[in-house]
Amino acid sequence: MIRRLLKDFQGDVIAIPGRLIALVFFLLIFILPAITRDPYILRILIFTNIFVIFAVSWDFLSGYTGQVNFGHALFFGVAAYTAGMLNHYFGIQPWATIPIGALAGVIIGVVTCFPALRLRGPYLSLVTLAFPLILLAIIKAFPDVTGGEHGISGLTRLSESRVTEYYISVIVMTISVLIMWKLTDAKSGLVRTGIILHAIREDEIAARATGINTINYKILAFAIGGFFAGIAGALFAHAMRIAGPSTLELTLSFNAVIWSVFGGIVSIYGPVFGVYFLYPLLEGLHVIAEIRFLIFAAIIIAVLLFMPEGIAVWIRDKIERECPRCKLANTAWRKECRACGASLY
Repeated sequence: MIRRLLKDFQGDVIAIPGRLIALVFFLLIFILPAITRDPYILRILIFTNIFVIFAVSWDFLSGYTGQVNFGHALFFGVAAYTAGMLNHYFGIQPWATIPIGALAGVIIGVVTCFPALRLRGPYLSLVTLAFPLILLAIIKAFPDVTGGEHGISGLTRLSESRVTEYYISVIVMTISVLIMWKLTDAKSGLVRTGIILHAIREDEIAARATGINTINYKILAFAIGGFFAGIAGALFAHAMRIAGPSTLELTLSFNAVIWSVFGGIVSIYGPVFGVYFLYPLLEGLHVIAEIRFLIFAAIIIAVLLFMPEGIAVWIRDKIERECPRCKLANTAWRKECRACGASLY
């Protein structure tokens, strides 16, 4: 078993530039507190890690199944309010409220999935867009319970130490991203959901004709997307120490779309790059508050004009080349495939 893992590591990580870069990236974020312990920087990176989970969960649901969800903040907000109310009213600690919030995300994901099963394209997007607005109206209608426009404040922090909070966010983010990457890996021999989700996205009718129960897999995609978006929402509530209407705003849903498209949808690593590039950038532009959104928009438009598939995907295509025979990834400067020896030109 160990020998096989080492062989896979050497063949699929060290030999593939994109995965090697990903490995170096995760190593760097783990050792970051040894470089700086500035509370402001760590706070930005804590929220960056949380939004990575949120954006990747959107890519899992919308990118890999084609079920474009413009109301993804619904799962985030439900989990945030669930965790907030359990902590505020019952004194339950974050180690319990976060998984319960994630479970609430699963339940709301399955519930909202059923009316969406009959819809496709823009109709599905418009229906999902309405769900957070409905819940937002309900929350504002019962201010004694939900806190109304002010939300529920004074929640328990993830930890008294900012460094510990950072490591909690990093570990949860890393595990979440790896799980979603494995679930969407079409070449995986252990989990077959990846190739099935790809088939549903490409041609749902053809997938159904081959015997795939597309409805069950759509429900599964909504449940998994809701679960990880719920983890992000519950983490956010405790990191921010408040669960408020901002967790259900449409801008949050659109941010998930922007982060994913900027980095590259249907890639998992694309949203990771998108959030780590755009979120700290927007926070850093506070020093020029008058034009920060103008600069932010100009960067996004420029990338989408010249790299329509996303900047992370564009970089991958520059450093990797797929073998036309065995479909294995190779470095761009190789002339022959490292596995089957086929010409890469």
